[in-house]
Amino acid sequence: MTRVRNASKRHQPTSDVQIAAMRQLVKSGAKDRPGTYRMLSSTGEVVYVGKSKRVRTRLLSYFRCAYPEEKGARILREAETIDWDYTPSEFAALLQELRLIKRFRPRLNVAMKRDGLHYAFIKITKGAAPKLAVVRGASADNASIYYGPFVGAQRIGEALRELNDALMLRDCKSELKMHFSDQQELFQIFPRTPGCIRHEINKCLGPCVGGCSVSEYDERVGLARAFLDGSSDGPMEMLRGKMETASERLEFERAASYRDKLSRLEILREQFSRLRFAVENLSFVYTVKGHEGPDMVYLVKRGVVRAELDKPRSTWQRAKMKKLVEDIFGVTEKPTTSVPTHEIDELLLLSSWFRRFPKEMGQTKQVC
Repeated sequence: MTRVRNASKRHQPTSDVQIAAMRQLVKSGAKDRPGTYRMLSSTGEVVYVGKSKRVRTRLLSYFRCAYPEEKGARILREAETIDWDYTPSEFAALLQELRLIKRFRPRLNVAMKRDGLHYAFIKITKGAAPKLAVVRGASADNASIYYGPFVGAQRIGEALRELNDALMLRDCKSELKMHFSDQQELFQIFPRTPGCIRHEINKCLGPCVGGCSVSEYDERVGLARAFLDGSSDGPMEMLRGKMETASERLEFERAASYRDKLSRLEILREQFSRLRFAVENLSFVYTVKGHEGPDMVYLVKRGVVRAELDKPRSTWQRAKMKKLVEDIFGVTEKPTTSVPTHEIDELLLLSSWFRRFPKEMGQTKQVC
């Protein structure tokens, strides 16, 4: 680690003298190697984290900003210290940058390095009457389970509306208070009157107006989760049953409505199968050539690096790696597209990496 620090503890823009001193130290001390860097304020706060496959060139670019409103210039005016560390490769720098951002939450890092133009997730919120929503990635909100990643947020949003309508799940504001039919004590102060448009047109169970019980709503959420996981065709079977019942009662318009919903969900199931990528495909041993050092081996499972080590050269090192591979990949898991919140950013990072550099897949080895 190399550092230059201003001894002053002033809370004001960094002086031109100090910026010149930081530039000189970068120019004389930094090398064009892969690595990460941190910009720190006079109080020690990490205000920005970055990475580059050529650290020296990247850091010097900050000092060439022509206008004060440029991002690089604004970062320098906030920073009185620059730290940098070298990594074995650009891939290692990318991982380290993400981990530093998650650790320090720098205020000038607007977002994690997500491939938001390509990938989207479906989240299921916590609390009473969970709801489904399309998001770009995890956030500090009320969701604990995500499904994905899927390609094309708009298409996923349209398909999700069909699933919501088919299962009659709510799509109203998260903060709206729920009033279930089995909460009898509420009806002394909450009269059961119409108030939910989707409930009135039979597209929502109406958990906010006493239209269903807690268990009835939770059953539909369970069907949605099983459907998204690919483990059940429950929503389609439910619609098929309603369609057949309506047909037997000669309610042909209603039967046609259920038929159309069923058709859209069948298309949705096929779409989800095509759109899945990282969770099902990013599980392998990935070898990365080291920069002026040993090659590195990354054990990747479900789009997340579970272990990393130097490429084995001796018998005992190979035995150690074999044991790690057995521990990580040896357990057979039920296929699922659910993703824990804390793994989403790294999963998106690896998805983006292999999308940008598809030839890198040639450096991976599937584990049987």
